[in-house]
Amino acid sequence: MPKPVIDIGGLRKSFGAQSVLKGIALQVERGQVLALIGPSGSGKSTLLRCINLLTVPDAGHITVGDQSIAFNGRRTALPSARKLALFRASTGMVFQHFNLFSHMTALQNVMEGPLTVLRTPKEQATAEARQLLDKVGLLERADVYPDKLSGGQKQRVAIARALAMRPSVMLFDEATSALDPELVGEVLQVIRGLAREGMTMILVTHEIGFAREVADQVIFMREGVVAEAGPPANVIDQPQHDATRAFLGRFNASIATQRANTAS
Repeated sequence: MPKPVIDIGGLRKSFGAQSVLKGIALQVERGQVLALIGPSGSGKSTLLRCINLLTVPDAGHITVGDQSIAFNGRRTALPSARKLALFRASTGMVFQHFNLFSHMTALQNVMEGPLTVLRTPKEQATAEARQLLDKVGLLERADVYPDKLSGGQKQRVAIARALAMRPSVMLFDEATSALDPELVGEVLQVIRGLAREGMTMILVTHEIGFAREVADQVIFMREGVVAEAGPPANVIDQPQHDATRAFLGRFNASIATQRANTAS
């Protein structure tokens, strides 16, 4: 069997007395898209931040590609700053809010990581950044500063910036939740394209229809645990647990109404 790109076991994280992750275990194969769904506060975003080591777990282990770290509370020895930056670069992350450098153009934002972390020559970094902006449909906005871009355009620049680090995995934390409804589609289209290309991805999303369309596997999280997992046809269309059915009730009712209207 091929080795998973991501292998997580026994992952735990608490903030004070609040236990947010309670022994999470999951695996993601190369080219697979995993969607994390569930109510707010269930631990989805914390899990992504742990995978990227923006949040340090209390216990468990995380393996991404050939790099593996075991966590044992305060005794965990994290890599050096440079190795940590390279580890994070292998798991490119796109946040709810775009976090672009306001004093840099779209092109400069995409170039910055390769220049400073990967030590890519400037000419090469410029050419690759232009290719990525073209990939997300923004080459003509290369010299524009973030305050002149729409929310959807900023998020697409953020995706290009993450891709510029040549990650083995892309992590999306509610990438469309801060966007106006009319801008959501342009970001989802970019993610669809990455899925078609075989990019390994983990998506935290409330866009259930989108998760159903692009994900190979869906995990429903609740109160810090994996409550249900499987293909979208199982978890979304035929959930087995009451909590999953309750969470998805509104979405499935809407789908049933649409099908009834189409049939009539």
